[in-house]
Amino acid sequence: MNAPLQSASDTLRSTLAALLDGLPPTQAAKAVERLIANYRGTTPTDAPILRERADVVAYAAYRMPATFEAVRSALDALDAAADWRPAGHLDIGGGTGAAVWAAQDVWPGERATTVVDWSQPALDLGRELASPQSDLANSVRWERGRIGAHDTPEADLVTVSYVLKELTEADRAVVVDAAARAATGAVVIIEPGTPDGYARVIEARDRLIAAGFQVAAPCPHSAACPIVPGTDWCHFSARVARSSLHRQVKGGSLAYEDEKFAYVAATRFDPTPAEARVIRKPQTRKGQVLLDLCESKGTLTRTTVTKKHGAAYREARNVDWGDEWAN
Repeated sequence: MNAPLQSASDTLRSTLAALLDGLPPTQAAKAVERLIANYRGTTPTDAPILRERADVVAYAAYRMPATFEAVRSALDALDAAADWRPAGHLDIGGGTGAAVWAAQDVWPGERATTVVDWSQPALDLGRELASPQSDLANSVRWERGRIGAHDTPEADLVTVSYVLKELTEADRAVVVDAAARAATGAVVIIEPGTPDGYARVIEARDRLIAAGFQVAAPCPHSAACPIVPGTDWCHFSARVARSSLHRQVKGGSLAYEDEKFAYVAATRFDPTPAEARVIRKPQTRKGQVLLDLCESKGTLTRTTVTKKHGAAYREARNVDWGDEWAN
């Protein structure tokens, strides 16, 4: 009997664990702590943070699983909103390729893929991680270059994940515009689920709409975001299995953590977005569930689903933050 095939998530996790063999845990933890401090600061676009293999190995082991889960969630939402499968993929600022693994999980199989990043050590490690996986090893090109350059190659799908935080406002505009020019089908942009990350996603969303794209997810519409700036922010959560390195760096004992992220998926073709999307964790009370929704008419509402709603109530008890909801 054949053994069950591993998911891209499981394969990536085991590959990263093997990568840390021989690297002293304290050294890895210190490298991660230093790199996190750098990411929280202001980094000019001409100075890559991941400069050496030790930096890349430690940070990949720590951050790739979370990036993978966030990007996969965003791509899952795009997949649900479009009867479409990308034939090619461009990952701008993709580093070690977490978004490539996520796309492989959502749409298995070979596709022409290019990862562009300014950090050669990150690209080298990405190639190394992908080399045992035939679909990735045979179809992914790892290219060093300035992200947002005018010669960015075209692709059906363009992803930009956890990149805009590192850029100045002017360079963010350049990168989003480059992604829009390059994408023949869809652009997906993911940022940390913080107020600043949400603001960058909204900024990118506006530029994509101005370039002729339609929003496929998470918004059920392409109108202006109904959230009043400064009062709240739209973000979601993806559960990530924690490695021993995660537990060592963060001093936690739980086997998982929740990665908060904000995103926009926009298409050149007509998508079929959700009727409404749950934008906060549902509140379950005795005999009722409270759902905060962003609706297709471009408004925010709170819907109370009670036992008298029958099947809708049973569904509401199982709905999760970020899920679609049919009114």
